[in-house]
Amino acid sequence: KEQPSSTTTAGDVEGVTAAIKDLLDTLVEQGVLKQDKAGELLQKMEERLRTEPLPKRPPPPADPNVVGVPYVPEFVKDDIIKQMSPELRAEILQDVLVQAKEERWGLPDVIPWYLRFLKWSGDIRVRAQGDMFANDNAQNFYLDFQKVNSAGGIGKTDNPFLNTSIDRYRMRLRARLAMDAEISDNVNAKMRITTGNSLDPISTNQTLTLGNTGGRYQAVWDEAYLRYEGLSGYTKLTLSGGRMPNPWMHTDLVWDDDLGFDGVIASLNYNLFGLFKPDSSEAPERSVFVTAGAFPIQEVELSSNDKWLYGAQLGTHWEMANQSQVKMGLAYYDFTHITGSMNTLDSKLLDFTAPQSVVKGNTMFDIRNDADPNTNLFALASDYNLVNFTASMDFPQLVPIDVVVTADYVKNIGFDQQKVFERTGVQVKPRTEGYQLMVAVGKKEIAIHGDWKVTAAFKHLERDAVVDAFTDSDFHLGGTDAEGWTLQYDYGLTKQTWFTARWLSSDAIDGPPL
Repeated sequence: KEQPSSTTTAGDVEGVTAAIKDLLDTLVEQGVLKQDKAGELLQKMEERLRTEPLPKRPPPPADPNVVGVPYVPEFVKDDIIKQMSPELRAEILQDVLVQAKEERWGLPDVIPWYLRFLKWSGDIRVRAQGDMFANDNAQNFYLDFQKVNSAGGIGKTDNPFLNTSIDRYRMRLRARLAMDAEISDNVNAKMRITTGNSLDPISTNQTLTLGNTGGRYQAVWDEAYLRYEGLSGYTKLTLSGGRMPNPWMHTDLVWDDDLGFDGVIASLNYNLFGLFKPDSSEAPERSVFVTAGAFPIQEVELSSNDKWLYGAQLGTHWEMANQSQVKMGLAYYDFTHITGSMNTLDSKLLDFTAPQSVVKGNTMFDIRNDADPNTNLFALASDYNLVNFTASMDFPQLVPIDVVVTADYVKNIGFDQQKVFERTGVQVKPRTEGYQLMVAVGKKEIAIHGDWKVTAAFKHLERDAVVDAFTDSDFHLGGTDAEGWTLQYDYGLTKQTWFTARWLSSDAIDGPPL
């Protein structure tokens, strides 16, 4: 039904002119128009507005909650489009073409239907690495427990000690290829293969040699798991099973970034102030979460004492009024049946209590009990029940530069000095704490040329604070009983390609100089 129209007034023209001026000023600020072109357009439009009548409009609505805005005539919008810089029009066109190519506009049958549910990703890294030792390091003291256990004893190896004096330089490669298969709206299967030693639970690096004289590269399954994700109002439930990436909010204080977790996890995330958005990987502005998981470490056929890790974490993601973001997580990790047990005389029945993987730092004792002085088998002397608190805060005040401060603290409450004495025969002082403070300045993600980030961290990790086989494999060349600094610089060379320089300096806390 048509409404009676009112006549154009001087106030109408002034309102439209002011709206056009604001619009042009905004377009200049955004780089859409040049300043001189905007001035010419404003002068031209003011002349046309004085000579051409504005379209008539209905009378103001009676509802006081309805707000009227000035109407911008069509000829104004047409002139603005014509004056857009050619470079900007070309850039917009290129963006549309890229999107069309990525989303396969108009080409529904080019790719078979079953391949449209597969997403591929991958990365490759080439690294030059130097391990440089201090001149006053202790010699022939730090046992290579992994080598000794594999050989069957100290007397059965040519050199049972870790290298602490001869600098080492290597070229290394890591390559990974991953596939994400969408099985249904809520279920995905994810798989990834990578380079690396199949016997190493952490590192995926391959050492380079001319002609690959060390043998062809191994390809191992780094990830293979099913994932269910369901949304219901304010709640998101995630269930995963298989070999998965790290499910915890963490730093490399407790867990190495490349460590995979075999087992099952469940995570419940509750959005405090809104509904979850489908297909969004970003955390809500204010939410709490709880994650729990069970992970087999070693299955023992002739024993009921299989080795397991049970973990749970409660955390939150909170955005402040000034857009600062705080993330916190409190976790408890319970390692069961990983402590060694002494064999009875001349027996090997309890050999399985020795760890399958060990680095250095943790308190160890010999569980072999026979008359042969050349045989040894070392196992962990302490229990490990870890309480871990992790927090990070993002300060947005320096946009486009991000400043993120992260703190991490861990305490092994499973260490029992009396039980350790009964196993080792030595009074071992409890050294069960670790902490790390890290500051990162720059871009959160290095995506394009010119992006940069500087990260500095100090770490203090005592002897029995964590299990030495699972912590960062680069800092102090792996293990515990170390403190020191890390300084890292990342720079974007081109799209999705970047350069990293990292310097790590560490010293033993309690042991002889290392």
